Amino acid sequence: MAKTLAEKILSEKSRSDAWAGDIIIAPIDLVFAQDTTGPLAVKEFGTSGFKQLANPEKTALFLDHAAPSPNRQLSTDHILLRRFAQQTGSLLYDVGEGVCHQLVAESLAEPGDIIVGADSHTVTAGALGAFATGMGSSDVAVAFALGKTWFRVPETIKVVVSGNFQEGVSAKDLILHLIGQLGADGASYKALEFGGNTVAKMSISGRLTIANMAVEAGAKVGLFPSDKVTKDYLVEQGRNDHYRSLSPDADASYEKTIQIDASCLEPTLSKPHTVDNTALVKELKGIKIQQVFIGTCTNGRLEDLAVVAAILEGKKCQSGTRLIVAPASRQVLPMAISAGYIATLIQAGAVILPPGCGPCLGLHQGVLAEGEVCLSTANRNFKGRMGNPDAFIYLGSPATAAATAITGEITDPREVI
Repeated sequence: MAKTLAEKILSEKSRSDAWAGDIIIAPIDLVFAQDTTGPLAVKEFGTSGFKQLANPEKTALFLDHAAPSPNRQLSTDHILLRRFAQQTGSLLYDVGEGVCHQLVAESLAEPGDIIVGADSHTVTAGALGAFATGMGSSDVAVAFALGKTWFRVPETIKVVVSGNFQEGVSAKDLILHLIGQLGADGASYKALEFGGNTVAKMSISGRLTIANMAVEAGAKVGLFPSDKVTKDYLVEQGRNDHYRSLSPDADASYEKTIQIDASCLEPTLSKPHTVDNTALVKELKGIKIQQVFIGTCTNGRLEDLAVVAAILEGKKCQSGTRLIVAPASRQVLPMAISAGYIATLIQAGAVILPPGCGPCLGLHQGVLAEGEVCLSTANRNFKGRMGNPDAFIYLGSPATAAATAITGEITDPREVI
């Protein structure tokens, strides 16, 4: 019988005939944690009596959420993770390497993999055709030790996207539109599987943005087929031998199918304080913004910075509006410098942060003041997300963020392109 991508991957890995609703146990191709979830996972690993990792070469620790560390407790946590990596032989990506999800995509994830991480946005690797999902730190500690875990095979919602984006509209607007349509729990423990002619020609950067935010609709995974776009990306990363073609069966059974015409989409925002609280950018025109943040695992890639630089070329940020930019990885930063994007951003008035999560989580490098309003390209705008429960966060695309930085108020990028 025909299978969805989730059913195919979990069947192959568990060596069983797995279908939606089944419980399976499967080996893990990559397990990781970052510096806010990793310390708990490491401590649970020790208190559970485990002594060694099942697969050190498939275990990774990332210092990205507080990089560089803003206080002594987080510095101590960094030492804990560095020591654990040294003692166990796990992979360690230290301060300045970049955001864990970007690094996983660049260097570690492969089509058909099962990946678990102590971070909800582990789903990002679904852009490469990997079954990637977040877990709690305790579960990740067990995965460290055993190299396997259990899953309930999720039902799948198929999202078919056709047509061409209008100028100023991108993958970020698409996923915000979809989350607004589904609701924050509309895909709880489901797989979101993306297809259609728009997806077939969408870059890996765009796919990573969409897969990253699948969890904001409650999804267990956000899956894309592994195709020529995937192959070209892996070749660019020097990993051409890691490619394999992977797609759902043509007559697979889905819980439901959602059709989206990309040509009808417009620049979209999430309003405070939930991601599914969406509206068109033009409907919010004029709302004053004190801080614009561009970066994170959602939109800190080279393609995103290219869009921002094109809009800011020869312009200045509005007085009273701060622009903070954090490239997603150490690979992205020098490429953006070589392309001239960083110089353009600096000339426009931007502050450039080291590769990492920056102010996204609210630990440092851009914490908001009481009553301040931020437009961010990140993936969450919950109350207190950027360090202050009395601040307000709107989520939008890099193009919308750049346009807003110029005017100092929420602005449709089509007005300035």
